[in-house]
Amino acid sequence: MIKLIQKDNEKMIFETDMGTSLANAIRRSVNQIPTLAISEVDIYKNDSALYDEIIAHRLGLVPLKNQKLKQGDVVEMKLKVKGGANGAEVLSGELGDDVVYNEMPITLLEKDQEIELVAKASVGKGESHAKHVPGLVFYKQMPVITISKEGEKHKELADNFRDVFEFDGKLKVKNAWKSDLDNEDMENYPGVSIKLSDDLVFSIESWGQMDAKDIFTEACKALKGNLNEVSKQVK
Repeated sequence: MIKLIQKDNEKMIFETDMGTSLANAIRRSVNQIPTLAISEVDIYKNDSALYDEIIAHRLGLVPLKNQKLKQGDVVEMKLKVKGGANGAEVLSGELGDDVVYNEMPITLLEKDQEIELVAKASVGKGESHAKHVPGLVFYKQMPVITISKEGEKHKELADNFRDVFEFDGKLKVKNAWKSDLDNEDMENYPGVSIKLSDDLVFSIESWGQMDAKDIFTEACKALKGNLNEVSKQVK
């Protein structure tokens, strides 16, 4: 069972009755998804206050539009900026159209300071470096919130936890899946109880290299491929 809660290009959240073992296997398989990231930087000039190594590290964390490349192929991106009368803020968009977010800051330049480099991107997996991880995947048990007649008067819960509760003459559950509360938090609110069900709330947040739904699909494909390989070895 899968019940979709939220879905757009950057985030997908759903309720599911899959077991925690399967959910964790899918989560870990995200590290098996090939993505494009900057792996090498040739810096020809750098007058900024940041060391070359820091510039290279920041460039490696810039999300790039994912594309399929042959083994050994690279995508080159050139960056050349000179500070004007008021200096310059060097942003990720200076690398060109392969960048997902154009406004990520790389460094600052003072008047007449320059930076010139060539960044080379290649395909890799998160198991080798975190810069290749396409997004954040996590899950938790689905909360079940019960409100008795006595608990309907606790308007302060709706005031303090607006994503979870609402108050329309009486306390109601708005979005149980957003709750991180437990019964210990409800000690001062008699009539309101919270327990965890066996169902899971599975969340995927994309860094921009691919849509959230594609992260889930590709993680499942990677898991299936690994299971098939194990099956062959066992036979």
